Amino acid sequence: METIHASLYDYPKYYDLLFGSDWKPEFDFLEGCFRRHARRRVRRLFEPACGTGRLLYRFAEAGYEVAGNDLNTRAVDYCNARLKRHGHHPAAVVGDMAAFRLRRKVDAAFSTINSFRHLPSETAARRHLECVAAALARGGIYVLGLHLTPAGRPKCQEESWSARRGHLAVRSHLWSIELDRRHRRERVGMAVDVYTPRRRLRMLEEMSFRTYTCEQFRRLLRRAGAFEVVATYDFGYDLDQPIRVDRKTEDVVYVLRRHTARSSRWLD
Repeated sequence: METIHASLYDYPKYYDLLFGSDWKPEFDFLEGCFRRHARRRVRRLFEPACGTGRLLYRFAEAGYEVAGNDLNTRAVDYCNARLKRHGHHPAAVVGDMAAFRLRRKVDAAFSTINSFRHLPSETAARRHLECVAAALARGGIYVLGLHLTPAGRPKCQEESWSARRGHLAVRSHLWSIELDRRHRRERVGMAVDVYTPRRRLRMLEEMSFRTYTCEQFRRLLRRAGAFEVVATYDFGYDLDQPIRVDRKTEDVVYVLRRHTARSSRWLD
């Protein structure tokens, strides 16, 4: 097997198969959040760090007006090419999720697969939340999923998943190399194996994620001052099973609603 040191993000076809194959539960969950938690009809959507647009494309097919941004040019090109191929406006742009401004406000935004933790500092994270808040119309929501760092030893320190489409198969393995609670950094390794009739390829990559305990994330939200937490769920995406976030929580989806003058409720 050929082995290279490369980022999966630079191979959008493989990335999209791996993260986009199981799109339906996530899609249904997001639509449920729009109906249940937004205080307005949701028709316009924005996804920061949208990557290949695995969900943007599905929402466009369902009749939503979509937009997104991402720093990876290859991913944005892949996203726009698919949208155009299916008769939709090429709505993704190359841009920073912590420094953007939309021309037209949206009804909801979403980022569900830990992209938020790529933001390297508290300042960048706060700017991101401020950008999203400014992009949302009154009563709009932001559905944000991330892995929290629990007290004690994390239960999940590695995970694997795979997907297949025709003669292409992709398998990945992700593991924690080092967790530095003091400097709030987690080094993570990732191996992706790609199988086609003519090639076997392994891509190796190391990434750095910023860490958040539940209290650190709560403080960030308070400092940003733009959102109220209206619901929390785990990665099971079950709208009928909200969770209470505590020091032991690891996987969480926050449903954040843009503050209005009359609302200031928090869920702990």
